[in-house]
Parts: sequence; C-alpha cells; structure tokens
Amino acid sequence: MLNSINAFAQNQIKGRVTASSDKQPLPGVSVNVKGSQKGVSTDVNGNFVIQAGPRDVLVFTAIGFANQQVTVGDRTEINVVMKDESQNLKEVVVIGYGSISRDKLTNAAVSVKADEFRQGGARNAMDLLQGKVAGLNITRSSNNPNSGVSLQLRGVTSVEGSRSPLIVIDGIPGGNLDLLQQDDIESMDVLKDGSAAAIYGTRANGGVILVTTKKGKEGPARFDYSTYFRTESVVKKYDFMTAEEVRAAIAAGQLPANRDNADWGGASTNMFDEVVNDNPVSQYHNLALSGGTKSTSYRASIFFQDLKGIAKESGRKNYGGRLNINQKGLNDRLSAQINLATNFNTANMLGNSLNWETAYTRLPTQPIYNANGTYWEDLTTTSSNNLVSVLNQQSNNRTQQTSSADAKFTLDIVKGLKASVFGSLQRDSYTDNVYYDINSRASVAGTITPEGGRNVVPRGTGYAFKGNRMENDYAFEPTIDYSTRIDDHSINGIVGYSYRYNVWETSGMANSGYFNDQYDNNNMGAGMYQQSDASSMQSEKQDNTLIAFFGRINYSFKDKYMAQVILRREGSSRFGANNKWGNFPAVSVGWNISREDFMQGVSFIDFLKLRAGYGVTGNSGYANYTSLITLGTGGFYLYPDGVWRQTYGPDRNPNPDLKWEEKRELNIGVDFNLFQNRIGGSLDVFSRKTVDLLGTVQNQLPSYITERLFYNIGTIAQSGVELSVNATPVKKKDFTWSMDVTASTVSNKMDKYSSPQFRTSDLSFGSIGGAGALGDAIRTREGDDIGNFVGKRFAGFDDAGNWLFFKRDGSRVTADQIIMSPTDPNTDLAVLGNGIPNYYASWTNTFNYKSFDLRIFLRGKFDFDILNRMEMTYGNKTTSSNLLTSTFTRHAQLNSSDSPAYMYSDYFLESGDFVKIDEITLGYNFKLKTPHVKNLRVYATGQNLATFTSYTGNDPDFVNDNGLDPGMDIRNPYPATRSFLVGIQVGF
Repeated sequence: MLNSINAFAQNQIKGRVTASSDKQPLPGVSVNVKGSQKGVSTDVNGNFVIQAGPRDVLVFTAIGFANQQVTVGDRTEINVVMKDESQNLKEVVVIGYGSISRDKLTNAAVSVKADEFRQGGARNAMDLLQGKVAGLNITRSSNNPNSGVSLQLRGVTSVEGSRSPLIVIDGIPGGNLDLLQQDDIESMDVLKDGSAAAIYGTRANGGVILVTTKKGKEGPARFDYSTYFRTESVVKKYDFMTAEEVRAAIAAGQLPANRDNADWGGASTNMFDEVVNDNPVSQYHNLALSGGTKSTSYRASIFFQDLKGIAKESGRKNYGGRLNINQKGLNDRLSAQINLATNFNTANMLGNSLNWETAYTRLPTQPIYNANGTYWEDLTTTSSNNLVSVLNQQSNNRTQQTSSADAKFTLDIVKGLKASVFGSLQRDSYTDNVYYDINSRASVAGTITPEGGRNVVPRGTGYAFKGNRMENDYAFEPTIDYSTRIDDHSINGIVGYSYRYNVWETSGMANSGYFNDQYDNNNMGAGMYQQSDASSMQSEKQDNTLIAFFGRINYSFKDKYMAQVILRREGSSRFGANNKWGNFPAVSVGWNISREDFMQGVSFIDFLKLRAGYGVTGNSGYANYTSLITLGTGGFYLYPDGVWRQTYGPDRNPNPDLKWEEKRELNIGVDFNLFQNRIGGSLDVFSRKTVDLLGTVQNQLPSYITERLFYNIGTIAQSGVELSVNATPVKKKDFTWSMDVTASTVSNKMDKYSSPQFRTSDLSFGSIGGAGALGDAIRTREGDDIGNFVGKRFAGFDDAGNWLFFKRDGSRVTADQIIMSPTDPNTDLAVLGNGIPNYYASWTNTFNYKSFDLRIFLRGKFDFDILNRMEMTYGNKTTSSNLLTSTFTRHAQLNSSDSPAYMYSDYFLESGDFVKIDEITLGYNFKLKTPHVKNLRVYATGQNLATFTSYTGNDPDFVNDNGLDPGMDIRNPYPATRSFLVGIQVGF
C-alpha cells in the first residue's frame, strides 16, 4: 500500500536544459508532464521547476530541437541536453496530391530547393537538377539551344514504352518544360521508388518529378530582377587533316591523287570553322512582381531569353510570363489558387540540323567559292557538301506557343476535412517553315524528297514545306483530404478522382516548282508542282483518355512509427478491351530510431530513420490505338470507270489483351544526421522488376492481318544502390564550407523477352551506320545485361595489315573465318563491353566567406565503354573524304586493301570514364545601407571547364548512356562548348 502511494506522490523536480551544439542554456523550452495539462517553461538560464511523480514522463520541446521524453523515476533533478534538429528534417517534400515533412517521409523521395540548383543559366529546367539527385541520369547530346535532355531514373524500365519520368508542374500532369524558367521555380521533388510514385499509376514507371513554382506571399510589394549574359566557345575539335597535310600525304604516296584537283585552285579551307560562330552571346532577363495581403497574394513574372548557338543559323528566342494569384474568403475557409503561364519562341533550326559529319570531314582542298563568287559545289554528288551554301540558300524555322492555365479551389468543411477541385489546360502549338532557294544544290540537282515521301524533281526551282502541330492536355481532379491528431496518433488521408484527356493533330504540305524566291513558303499554292500532282500534303489526329480513382493514408504514432498506404485504380483508352483497368497498390513504413529512449545517450546520432517500401506502377506510354485494328491508305488505283481512287486496308493487328507494363519495386532506405547535424544524408537499396514488357513481335500470316503485333512479352529488372551525403566540414563566424555528394550504381538485365506463343532469341540496337553495312553494335539476350556491345575480338594485324580476330577457341584468324551468326551455338562473337556506366557520382563544394560565395561542382561517370564511330570510319585510308590524323599514327598498321576495310570490333571500343569540372560560380552579395534595395548579388560562372578522360572522341558526357543503345558515339555531333557567364540578381 505504501509503495503504491509513493508511486503517485508528487515531487518537486528541477533541472537545467542546454543545447548540445554549444552547451549554452536554452530559455523558453516547454516542459510538460505527458498526458496532463501541467507544464512550465525554462527561464533565461535554462532552469525549470515542475511537480511530477515517479511514473510521470517529462516532455521537452523547443523550436529547432528534437523533442525529448524523460521518465522521472526517483530523481529530483533532471538535466537535459537537447539536440539540434536539422532544418532539413522539417523541410516539406512534395509527394503528389500533398506534402510531408522529411522526418515523416517513408519513401525514396528527394527535394531540391532553388538555392541548390545549378548556377550556369539553364537551357532546360532539368539542367538545374544535374548531379543533384542520386539515381537520376540527365544526358544532353549537345549545347544546341534547340535540344532537350534525356531523363532516366534508376535504369532502363522499358523497351518500346516511355522510359522518362512523369513531369508534374503545379499539379499539371505531363507539364511542358518550355513553361519553366529557372527564376520561377521554388523546388523540384523527385519520387524515385514505386511506393512513392504509385499515386500516379500508369504514368509513373519512370518515376515522377514534381515541379513547384514560386507563389505570391503576404507582405509588401517587391520586385526581383535577374539577368545574365553568356558566351561560349568550342571546347574540343576533332583532329582532321589540313589541306597542307593532305597534299603532303599525296606526295608521299599515302593518299591517292584524287584527294586534290588542279581545278580546285590550290584551295585551303576548313568547313568546320566556316559554320561555327565565334563567341556567340546569349542573354536572359526575368522580372518578377510579388506581394499581397492576408487574403490575397500574387506573383507575376515576365522573361526574355535569347540563346545563340555555337553553330551559325542556330538559335532560339523565348519570351513570355507566369502569373499566380491566391485568394481566401468565407472567413479563410475557402481558398483559390490560379496559375497562368505562356511561352512564345522562335527557333532557327537550320544550324543544328546541318550535316555536321560533312563539316568535319569535307576535304580541305575543296574550295568554298568559285572564282566568280558563286558557291562551289561538287558536281559528282547530288547533295551539297558546301555547308556555307546550305546556310545561305536554305531556311528552317519554327514558331511556337506553349501555354497553360490551372486553378484549384479548396474548402475547409470542418476541422481537418477539406474538399478540393483542380482543373488545368495545357496547349502547345507550332509551325515549321522550310524553304530551299532555286539556286540551292538540292534544287539544282533535283533530289528533294518532301514530307510525305513523294519524290519531287524540282530541277532548278524552289521548294517549300509548311507543317503544323497542336496538342491540348486537359485534367480534372477533385479530392477530399482529412487530417487529425489524437494523442500520439496522427492520421492523414486523401481520396480523389482523376480525368485526363489528350488530343493532338498535325498537318503538312510541300510544294516545289517556284521560279523565284519571293514567296518563300508563304504562298504554298504558287509552286507549279501542285498542278502536276507532285506536291504533297498530309494530316493526322489522335487522342487518348485516362481515368483514375486513388487514395492514400499516412499514419504516424508518436512521430516514431510511420506507415503509408496507396491504391490507384486506373483505366486507359490505350489498353485492350480485356484489360481496360489496372490496380496500383503501394505500402511503406518508417521508424524514427533516434527518437527511441534507448538512443538518447548516443550523442553523435542526431537523427536516424529506417524506411522500407513496396509499390506497383504502370507504363501506358506507348502509341494510341495499338490495341485496335486500324485502317491505312494503300495508294491510288485506276478503277474501271477511269477514276483514280484511294484504297484502304487494315494496317495493324488488334490485341484485345494488351495491357500496361507493370513495375514492382522494393526499396529499403536509411536517413541520417550525425555529429550535431554536421553530416546528413540517405542511403537507398532497391530492386525492381518490370513485367508484361511491351514489344513488337513477328507473327504468322494468316491468321493475323499483318506481320507484326504489339504484345506484352518480357521482363526487365534493375537493382542498385544510391547514396546522398551533405556535410559541413567547417563552420566559423565568417567562413563556412559545405558539400553535397551523390553516388549511385545500377544493374540492368533483360530477364525475359519471350512467351509460349512468341519467342525472340535476342534484340539488337545501336546501328553502326556509315560505310561497310556493319549492322548493330549492341545485342541483348535473355538473362544478359542491357547495353552489351557484342562483336568480334580484335587480335591484331598480320604483316600485310589485314585484320585478325580471335575465334572462340583463342586462335587468330582473318575476318572471313569468323562465325558471325549470334544465334549459332559456335558463334565467335563475344560480349566486348557495356555502354551503361556502372557508377555515377557528383560532388558540390560551397564556400562562404563574409559576402563572397564560391561553388565548385564536379561529376563523373565510371566503368563503361564507348564505340568510337568517328575513328572507325575516318581513321581508315579507304575513306574518300578527309581523314583523322590518327589514320597515320594510331591506325597506321591498318594498311591492306585486300582486307575488308571497315570492321566492327573491340578495336574501336574505348573506356568512357571521365571526371568533369562542370561548373564554378563565384558570387558577391552586397550589403547596401538603403531600404530600397533588399538584395543585390553579382556572380560569374564557368561551365564545362575541364574533362579528365582517356576517351579520344567527342566529349563523353555528350554520348548517350540512357535507353537501349548507350555508348554509341555519333559521327555528326553538334560541337561541344565551354561557356562563361556573368549575372546579376537584385530585389527591391
């Protein structure tokens, strides 16, 4: 009885609360007896006094610090050291149809804020994420102002379906990246695993990137202006022979005499230099206005961007704006958010569509101009190898407008219960205009094949083409959201409906027979070939509909144990009649280990969370109507009545069983903060498998209508590890050094690509092209890694300079003795390498000293191979155009005209490993003693400053390493560039 009374006796408990970082007392800390209304706060010295019993639990809470719970027991004095809670633990991560704080996140999701973006003036919004998200591979083929980026998250997920992440901009699914300017973006959140992305169903197989733009906020009106000017130069040139070197090689008997000609007048030219801009200057301007009251806020921005390419006649001008309005009413129970955005752009695409292979390889002994000032042309060919004449006698332009409008209305029905409705429209339209002057080589030679494929022989007359495309995307999504907290239990749930409709149409017309160039392509009917039925026209229209019901529940107990459950049921018009609907479930759990009592004495761990998730997503990213039988035209035929009529017939096999690709993914991860939050990060291990892989198979006739069928046939798998670490090695009064590191590795395998009905021995990708009809370089068999180079193994040259290769038994033979069939069990072909990097890494260092800031960004790709197709073709004496100088050094032994000249083997396969100093930015923040200027920063940035690699071809960073044909360097790359820019950011 006495022990029971003592257990409930109230004692005076005193103590002191200090911070773990500097051991200083913490005033204002709330000290509460758990489960009661009893509580006090610490004084200015961090002291407190409270009445509590032996069984009571004291809860210590303070902003910026991790909560602590202490059981009183028989103590009368309790001193507590509170750990700093890293600000990023309270960062909000957007997870689709909602958000959650990082400490409660149970999925593999990453949030990148605006101050973490790259600083070098983005050509595309996705450039801002380069190297910031482990597992997200962003590949750009060039710095062409009219090119985009290739995105791939966690490996190759499909053969013929979409492999890119879904882009969602302010809730608009399939958001257009042309509507994003770097100064208008607040954050980008990447949903990497299936347990996070399942909320988006069949569009989320490649992951999801959620873009949140900047919004209006309560406060006084302000203006923010940002600008930069950038210049760039060619960073690397191929080492082709000069005119002097060609003539010297002819004199030495190393090259035939036809590489020079007396009629050419002893010319010495460099076509590459003729078509390249010298230090082009691009510019960007963005002016934003924002402000508002408690009930109404706004943000509006306008921008102008003029991108100049390193190629002449290559550029892009963008101008437009973005408007956000937020309004509250009904005593703040009703809120509305409206966003409008538009982008007008004009693009000169002639320079980037040049035959850059000709620019590199045209004989430097050939002139550019005739003696009379006209353009010199090689009359032995029907196409022009004088790119100067192409740039001056042809045009290729696009005018485009992209716009979006969205609105969301939210009503607070009762406490914790909200109903919302969201709607959006996105419209993209453009017009392409092409014209060839009457004096252009293509017109004079009569070799133009206009759009539509009908061969027109204009014979000295002009040619015009005009094409149009318009696409509309509609979305409508009502949702109901409920949140509540009951004691230690926190629950949030959302249910919703999604309707999306996409429709696009194209049209095009081509005509020739223009006897002057006055009309350009603005009077398509003026060409004489319309009367002779040699003009062409075409049009097309397609649409698709997607409908879904979805729900998600998040549960948390004591903020230590979390769980999330998702279910989306989705139907698509693209699916077959027997598989119109699919279910996409997901579940994930999290455990905040650092909040357990047994962790309170572990001083170096500030935060530690274990999470695991499993989710199912789908892929409906394939062509419309593929499950249906469709009609196509068969050409015009003369009927018995003497009239020519179009014929029609089925051109696609129906497949009523066609369904989505389904990816099943398991992810296990750890989030951590250590050593007083000086080190933080996350580690993820994942395994995913895509089943019902879509592919085109060959079938028998009959009973099928055509020879090919789109069919669910295969299985593809990936597994990998991703690491992200942020650290602050030095933090002083005036100096801070912080760093971010990302690293990832992924394995891609083709588990299966057959079915009981259809069998495919292997798949081939990566056409080598060029001379020699060498076929494909990459083959993928069941059970093999994706991206394998398969071919002959180089064994040297014989005394005459003939190629030698290894047979499977190790003997050295000439090419004609190699068994080339990949399906022959005795084949001599072997796996030579792989074009997908095994490892990706990036390292960002940021130094702040007083008002100066310096950011150095490095990244690299490791353990992969590149097929150097430029060396394969132009390092060979039998090539009739200009040659690489390596022909007479590195490839000097290749000297026999008896041997097949062009060969694909590992002789031309090189390591693609590289480390790149990708970006260095130096900035200065002025501290002006005036109330009129809120901030002023000037900065300078250098991009693509240095690349450390043994690869001898193009910049390996511009060689595609995504998809099914990675590591294939091209022979006509747009020139790689290094750029420098200066910029200003000012707010007032």
